[in-house]
Amino acid sequence: MKRVVTALLLASAAFAAPMDVSMAEDAKLAPIADYVKSDVKPWLNDPAIIEAIKAQDAANAKLSEADIEALDKKWRAEVDGSDHSMIDGVLGNALSKFLQAKKEASGGKITEIFVMDAKGLNVGQSDVTSDYWQGDEAKFQKSYGAGKDAVFVDEIEKDESTQTLQSQASVTISDETGTPIGAVTIGVNVDAL
Repeated sequence: MKRVVTALLLASAAFAAPMDVSMAEDAKLAPIADYVKSDVKPWLNDPAIIEAIKAQDAANAKLSEADIEALDKKWRAEVDGSDHSMIDGVLGNALSKFLQAKKEASGGKITEIFVMDAKGLNVGQSDVTSDYWQGDEAKFQKSYGAGKDAVFVDEIEKDESTQTLQSQASVTISDETGTPIGAVTIGVNVDAL
């Protein structure tokens, strides 16, 4: 009987340990989710964001997977190359200017912001992203892919260039009817919260 009780205690301890880690991680991510809900979500329905996404959703409606891959390949080549025409076009648009102002107004809490259309392609951004298509990544799949009102907070990581702890929070963006039309990812400086 003692062996059974001991085995049960060990088994329950083994199951409890991962749950404690998960709960600890949730506790670390909660302030990020709270910040996004209180300080970011209120401006996500701004016409500058909604209209830009709607326009790009309409323009990109017929893009094939091959078209998307070609656009992403061109973007990635521009990140490392001398021709930045595609990147400059996105960084110079009205939505990107709006997002740059929001980042600046955050007082260092936001490290980057980028808005994606219904296919996961960049619509506007505060800073250059390493790729143009986010549709194959958790930030898009767990926000836009999860439907209306979804908020996904990714794990906290140390940013080597800034030496700060950061997390990316992604939120589904819906139009005035409540239909998801895109998503936004916000880089949050955990040290600044």
